[in-house]
Amino acid sequence: MGTAITLDLADDLPPERLRELADQVFAWMREVDARFSTYRADSEVSRFDRGEVLLSEASADLRFVLEACADLWGATDGFFDAYATGRLDPSGFVKGWAAQVASDRLLAAGAANHCVNAGGDVRVRGFSPSGEPWRIGIRHPWDPMATCLVVAGTDLAVATSGVYERGRHVLDPRRGAPAGGLRSVTVVGTDLGVSDAYATAALAMGAAGIGWLDRLPDHTHAVITDDARQFLSTSLPLTD
Repeated sequence: MGTAITLDLADDLPPERLRELADQVFAWMREVDARFSTYRADSEVSRFDRGEVLLSEASADLRFVLEACADLWGATDGFFDAYATGRLDPSGFVKGWAAQVASDRLLAAGAANHCVNAGGDVRVRGFSPSGEPWRIGIRHPWDPMATCLVVAGTDLAVATSGVYERGRHVLDPRRGAPAGGLRSVTVVGTDLGVSDAYATAALAMGAAGIGWLDRLPDHTHAVITDDARQFLSTSLPLTD
């Protein structure tokens, strides 16, 4: 889906087991790409959007994603909209969800200490190779070589939606126009698919997204506006 996937396995397991676990993660990500990439005309999501696949014929994963997107549409008052562009594009949920599933599978397989990074949406569990909590840098929205914040923890889902790489690609679904006002939105929770969708929704809301995030239970956030103001949750797990 046009993004890079990186994996850090920090458990003291035999090298062949670590390779096996890594191969399983990347095989899953390739499966997700084949099924959900809107860049591929032959993907299941593209064929479903064209009416070539009926809902009754869809895979369990596609049905789950469609249901999750519908739930998120309701939870965000319509600002997370998989049809905002006029065609089905659930990418704002799928990338985070896929990384979350990969993390869940690693945990179930006995790899309790790991970091899955899907294009800057990050799921960490346990401890880093240094034995310390994982540190996740949030990219500076004007300087690609710098971070503006670093969060740390042992069980975090950190998703960022911004305009600094792809321009104003997130639409305000109510106006049908690119959202404005916010440069970068980071949401921290425990489910990366949900955090990813919430970050996208808040960006679509513009300045109103800051107040919406303030009222969001069980999540923290960091927002940087177009005019370089910064708004942070008081409980955001920051580190130096």
